[in-house]
Amino acid sequence: MSTLVDDRKLAVLRAIVEDYVSTNEPVGSKTLVERHNLGVSSATIRNDMAVLEEQGYIAQPHTSAGRVPTDKGYRLFVDRLSQVKPLSSAEKRAIESFLAGAVDIDDVVMRTVRLLAQLTRQVAVVQYPTLTSSTVRHVELVPLSERRLMFVLITNTGRVEQRVVELPDVVDETRVAHLRATLNACLDGCGLARVPDTVADLPERLPAEDRPFAATVLSVLLESLVDRHDEKIVFAGAANLAGADFTVGLRDVLEALEEQVVLIRLLGETSDLSALTVRIGSENPYTGLQGTSIVVAGYGSGDKQLARLGVLGPTRMDYPVTMGAVRAVARYVSQILAAS
Repeated sequence: MSTLVDDRKLAVLRAIVEDYVSTNEPVGSKTLVERHNLGVSSATIRNDMAVLEEQGYIAQPHTSAGRVPTDKGYRLFVDRLSQVKPLSSAEKRAIESFLAGAVDIDDVVMRTVRLLAQLTRQVAVVQYPTLTSSTVRHVELVPLSERRLMFVLITNTGRVEQRVVELPDVVDETRVAHLRATLNACLDGCGLARVPDTVADLPERLPAEDRPFAATVLSVLLESLVDRHDEKIVFAGAANLAGADFTVGLRDVLEALEEQVVLIRLLGETSDLSALTVRIGSENPYTGLQGTSIVVAGYGSGDKQLARLGVLGPTRMDYPVTMGAVRAVARYVSQILAAS
């Protein structure tokens, strides 16, 4: 498809996209000559625009003399981007300081979604790390009194589950320390989905007097796994859509955002942490979002992807800036999870 467009016509298309994104007004050949140093006459630009229109990259809205990019035109523009716009040093410092203060995965996710919405002035969407991707990093048992303790489960994705455990009888700190060591020995690095099977026979390995105590703690451990973050997605910045122009109604977009299944499909599946995915207009699988574009990146710990985040807005978005922001934030979140 893109091989049909030579470098000069591509430069014309790029100028049309940039001007239309900036002004929200159809772009004419005279405007291109005045604003861009394309090195050719107005007549040549008109001919190039005619070819681009014939090939479906731009269109003439109503009776306007100017042209606007189509979904196909935006796709070619994005595919041929030489580079996404890098963030300024000030923006990088702001991202780092804002995300560095997060205390657990819930805080990381909420800070990330607010940050992305502010940076891009679009709707930000962040998926929680899935349960199947998480492993146990540490189990802590903190005595609060003779018959009460705090159970803490920490995962490699930064998820922290805390529960107060009411004990069936008085338990001294030595017995608590022994159960803590036993739990960590058997669960360290264990996938959360495998925890129930892994601990099924654990009470039998303990002295008889500790089994009721251990069974109580294990029941709390298993309860904490019921509150799963699988396929949980949060979004922020819906107010940013108020001034946007859509080929479909704003109501359709807002209704789609309320559907978790739709958002999961929208973020899509990708195993490559370095990949930046851009879906434009009609490429989106949900009809209510076919007037929008979404920019998505994966985030994770080390080289393992845990979940995805992205930005949704009208097809008339600043793709270089949005792609740069999404990629940068995904990298910072990955660094935080790897270091936590």
